[in-house]
Order: sequence, then C-alpha cells, then structure tokens
Amino acid sequence: MADAYIIDAVRTPRGRGKRGKGSLTEIHPQELLAQTLNALAARTNVNRDDVDDVVVGAVSQVGEQGANIARQAVLAAEWPVQVGGVSLNRYCGSGLQAVNFAAMGVMSGMQDVVVGGGVESMSRVPMGSDGGEGDGLNQRLRVQHHQVPQGISADLIATMEGFSREELDAFALRSQRLAAEAQQAGRFAGSLFPVVDPETGGVALDHDEFLRPETTMEGLAALKGAFAAAGATVAGPNGETLDEIALARFPREGGIQHLHTAGNSSGIVDGAAAVLIASPDYARAHGLTPRARIRSMAILAEDPVIMLTAPAETARKALRKAGMEVSDIDLWEINEAFAAVPLQVIRRLGLDMDRVNVNGGSIALGHPLGATGAMLLGTALDELERRDLSTALITLCIAGGQGVATVIERV
Repeated sequence: MADAYIIDAVRTPRGRGKRGKGSLTEIHPQELLAQTLNALAARTNVNRDDVDDVVVGAVSQVGEQGANIARQAVLAAEWPVQVGGVSLNRYCGSGLQAVNFAAMGVMSGMQDVVVGGGVESMSRVPMGSDGGEGDGLNQRLRVQHHQVPQGISADLIATMEGFSREELDAFALRSQRLAAEAQQAGRFAGSLFPVVDPETGGVALDHDEFLRPETTMEGLAALKGAFAAAGATVAGPNGETLDEIALARFPREGGIQHLHTAGNSSGIVDGAAAVLIASPDYARAHGLTPRARIRSMAILAEDPVIMLTAPAETARKALRKAGMEVSDIDLWEINEAFAAVPLQVIRRLGLDMDRVNVNGGSIALGHPLGATGAMLLGTALDELERRDLSTALITLCIAGGQGVATVIERV
C-alpha cells in the first residue's frame, strides 16, 4: 500500500460560538471553509485542477451547513468546477475522519491529491439543529440502546473512574494554562491564518478568542454541574429519568456524580481546518515537500450509552496497525470533549501527562465539532516540528460510542 503524505495543514482561529459575541459569527460557514481551502492552496502552491476530491466533516448538516457544504465551499472558493466535494458526519471525529478518508484514497492508488478537513459554525448552526436527538428518534432502537446526552455520559465516566471534581478542574486549569502559554509564544501560528470578513475585506479574527487565561481553581470550583438538570429529566417510557436510563446499563454505580461544568468541558466555537494529502509520486513530480505521513488509522466502537470511552482502545488499534507501542508515540492529542475523557485515556494507556495535549485542548480553545480532528492533527504536526520529534497520535471520542485515531510520523 502506498504512503499518504501530509503536505500541509491550516486552520482558522477558533471564534466564540455565540451569535453576536464571537468574531466569526457573521461569516457563513461556507465562507469559513472556502477561505481555509484557499489558504491551504496558497501555502502549498498545489495546482487546484489536480485535486481529486475535497472531503469535509460537518456535524450539523442542516441549513447553512446543509446542501453538501464541501461542494458549496469549493465553489465559493472559486476553485475549478471539476473539483468535487463530499461531506461526512462522524460527530466529533468528523474532521479527523475526513483526513483519514482523504488518505485512504491516496493510499489505495485511486487518487493522487485530496483535501480532508472540517467546518462547524456553532453560532449559526447550533448543536442539535438537525433535530435527530442523537439517535434519530427511533423508538425501537431506544429499546436496545437508549442513548443519553454526552454530558451525562461524561459524568458517568467520571463516577465510574472515581475522578473527583478537583481532578477534573485541575485538568481544565492545565488546559487553560498551556493554551495561554502556547498562544503567547506563537506556537499556533504555524497552522493558523487570519479570517477575512467577506463584506468589508478587513481581518475578522487572527487569534483563538475563546481562551480564559484568568481561570483559577477557585473560579472553576464555583461553577455548578452542567448536566444535573438534564439527568433529572424524565425521558423513558415508564417515567425514567435520563440518569436512571444510563444507570440501567451500569447499575453497580448506584448514582451519577454530576461533576462536569462549563469550566471543565469543551467550549462552543466556530472554525474550519483543511489538510492536503498527496501521494509520494505526485509530491515528487510537483515539488511538494511533505511534512509527515499517515502511519495508521483506526475506528472502533464501544457501548453507545456511556458513549465516550472508545479513544483508548481505538488508539491501541491504531498502534497495532502501525506496529508500534504506546511508548513509541512522542506526542498525544486527545480531544478534551470533557475532562474525564482524556483523563480516562491517560489512565488506561499509562500515558506520561507531559506528552499529552501539551498546548492545551478543547476545554481552553473550544471544540468546533466537525473541524476539531483536523485542527488537532495540524497542532500535533506543528509541535512535533517545534520539538524536533517524530510521532504523534490524535484521537477523539465520538457520540454513539465510537472512537477515531490517527498516527502520523514526520518525514
């Protein structure tokens, strides 16, 4: 099987995902993605006519993010009309899955150069806009697997793992501190480009704006559990609450400690990212210098009710495919959907915390659902180069019990 080279990775800054309060909220998501595609093309000097496909992750594919946003963004970017685009939804893993699918096309020999990435304007197309409620409202499916909101699942993980509120908050504070240090030191500049307001031509945003560097443990401790009210909501056919539905699958716990808050959960933001993948032959023939290669990829699913536990085993699967061990990975990017998720992965795999999310994560920076995976890949690659290291593993938890992981290696 042929290699898939990562030629480059770019992203927008993450803008606050609240309409009227974030700097990207008045920019159509197609335009966010179009600017990202053009930034990628400008940096790599790739011939746009040669791009075989543009594969894009987007979770809320409705309204402004409907109508196959990948194809519409290609047109909005004024790329050649023969360049196609396809949109996919693997929930929070969509951006990384898009990169993986792009790589698969190249590794199979069927395609020479493909763009993978993602976009999510959470201010303009809020979570839940598709009306599917996580399971498509299939009452027969709910008899088998009555899925609950992710925040309840995260609290159930924290309860089962015995994580304290202080541990979750300490991890959140670490994320804020490391992200602020990275931003101040310019470590995000390698992948980030400024977004322009299409109406005025002025710069709309040139830095991640969700960070809260003033965060303290005292401030985090003062926040109330975000999902206690949801857990007490009656949703079962016999009057069961959502907490009771989750506990029916895990009865030994007896109760759920609602420990996740707005401070130790990922932030709602807008953003887009894109990664250029090419075959070695194409790269050589067109003078493209690869930054890394895709070493392996994996998908794995676990219980859909607790939902967020799959990243550790998905990472192990990716490592097996690469013929590697945990100790062979220099840097880990584990999406901080909720603090309990990376903490559980760290515990299960016995990871050195100093190798994990070294520039903070989605708790501090925000989690633009469809784009995050592609953003994390670019962040990992930039940091590998800065530290002159070799390998990174990127993994994300996914609604419905899935996980996605990718191992990259510098070349």
